[in-house]
Amino acid sequence: MTPNVRGALLMMGSMAAFTVNDTLVKSVGQTMPLFQLVATRGALATVLVFLLARHLGSLHMNFSRHDKWLIAFRCVAELAATYFFLTALMHMPLANVTAVLQALPLTVTLGAALFFGEVIGWRRIVAIALGFFGMILIVRPGPDGFSIYAIYALIAVASVTARDLITRRMSAEVPSMVVTLATSLSITLAATVVSMFEGWAPVSTSSGVMVASAAVFVLMGYLFSVMVMRVGEVGFIAPFRYSSLIWALGLGWAVFGDWPDGITMLGAALVVGAGMFTLFRERSGHADE
Repeated sequence: MTPNVRGALLMMGSMAAFTVNDTLVKSVGQTMPLFQLVATRGALATVLVFLLARHLGSLHMNFSRHDKWLIAFRCVAELAATYFFLTALMHMPLANVTAVLQALPLTVTLGAALFFGEVIGWRRIVAIALGFFGMILIVRPGPDGFSIYAIYALIAVASVTARDLITRRMSAEVPSMVVTLATSLSITLAATVVSMFEGWAPVSTSSGVMVASAAVFVLMGYLFSVMVMRVGEVGFIAPFRYSSLIWALGLGWAVFGDWPDGITMLGAALVVGAGMFTLFRERSGHADE
């Protein structure tokens, strides 16, 4: 198995794990308050991440204060992304929310150009515009305007974009598992505090199993996403992240009976197509043309 094939399989495995986690969270979220769910899943995931990081020997803070501040800012962005994404997930079809998130390569590319001065050519600018149009088709306004949850999905995209741009500024000395552990711990602590005001509901055996399973799949997603950065060519592997949309379509239909309409599918196709084109331009070295 070549490094590129191994990387592609790891990327698809990561996307599958995250999408299964989303499905479990959406299912159990019908009977459990959101912050109780996030706190419970986060506690389990944090313990698992800590054990994995310790096993890998990645638990050290031998990096600059600048990087530590970047980790803190990244945690804040992740907190916002978690809240807005999960709230949208509870009220929107799984495939729709997942399709909106496929705009991330476009928003990160645009953000890097606006804030870091990275040069992008007119072709990628057109692709970004088409991708944003596709995103509008997915969250298109109804008779009363945009759904508040559609807006939440867009805010989640903005938050994840900020998170990824912050991650780009970190030095190579920062272990990925330290970042993952800090993120998981901060989300767990914040959700625990808020859940005290929201109140806790009794947890059935089935709900407990689903929350525990969600924690395991989150860990798998993080682990595979870290491993994928260590093998193969990023330009070859990155497009396989769009496999999450296939998983979301299948699981959304099988578990919740949801299937996007034609306009939503068109919007998703535009977003994915624009993202694939942008990644191709970066890989071929024509990003500034």
